[in-house]
Amino acid sequence: MHLLILGGTVFLGRHLATAALARGHQLTLFNRGQHNPELFPEAEKLLGDRGEPGGLEALRGRRFDAVIDTCGYVPRIVGESATLLANQVEQYCFISSISVYADFKTPGIDESAPVGQIEDAASEEVTGESYGPLKALCEEAVEAALPGRTLIVRPGLIVGPDDPTDRFAYWPHRAAQGGEALAPGTPETRTQFIDVRDLADWNIRLLERKTTGTYNATGPDYPLTLGEVLKTTRTVSGSSTEWTWIEESFLEAEGVQPWVELPLWIPASSGMPGFDRVSIRKALEAGLTFRPLADTVRDTLAWTAIRPREGAWKNTLKPERERALIEKWRAGK
Repeated sequence: MHLLILGGTVFLGRHLATAALARGHQLTLFNRGQHNPELFPEAEKLLGDRGEPGGLEALRGRRFDAVIDTCGYVPRIVGESATLLANQVEQYCFISSISVYADFKTPGIDESAPVGQIEDAASEEVTGESYGPLKALCEEAVEAALPGRTLIVRPGLIVGPDDPTDRFAYWPHRAAQGGEALAPGTPETRTQFIDVRDLADWNIRLLERKTTGTYNATGPDYPLTLGEVLKTTRTVSGSSTEWTWIEESFLEAEGVQPWVELPLWIPASSGMPGFDRVSIRKALEAGLTFRPLADTVRDTLAWTAIRPREGAWKNTLKPERERALIEKWRAGK
């Protein structure tokens, strides 16, 4: 299979490229050449910025078996890419997000659930509020250009090595530091995420089978709790970290940012109990599998030891704030 990846050098795109090459496929990468240009010397590399006029010219007239669009956020731009490639590829895979869903009030959301709407469909400003609805419109643009030939993958939180966001890596890293550590809510809080390598390998296998349709892609395939995640981070890191569980109401009153300062934490007050209980039945039936949680933690922890220091942990809870919160919590009990 000759595979084209739009992106291909950062996080998911990087692991998709790795998976494609490992499975013996011919690979072409199209991107701006701004990130990790030294990666994948065996792949063909085309330069262009599809957000600029004429930015897709390097793709014109080329033939590919399939394309994976890893970095589409604006419907107009995604639509232009899909329209150009409609007669040049057999299949278009668009990486979307579970954020497309209109609300998460009910656990068990599947692919048939309503997606979010945006008041101004022509808007190209990507914000926390518009991200999901814009992704939904991107999906529509791809299907309109290649009806019946699209694969829409809606991942939940993607984690693992090379993740620049700290949205999971914070916990293995914090566990490895030892001492007393703040944990939000209760150990029974549910959570969902998917190792980037599991997602990438499954995605390539879907394209090999010419699979079409829409799939939620998160995990694992059993009910996972935050308590189990933190227990695993302590075991894998070999530390004696003591997790101190602090009530959500206290953390909210103190202005602690859910999901950002304390990754994986979405308080009950958010009214989103379904966000961490999305149905993945369809993906499991299509062959999605998961490595053990301990492997994800171990490999993420190893990566944090070699990642660039610049920009690391810039949004997550700082040690001095963590200590102050624990002390205040104890004083008020």
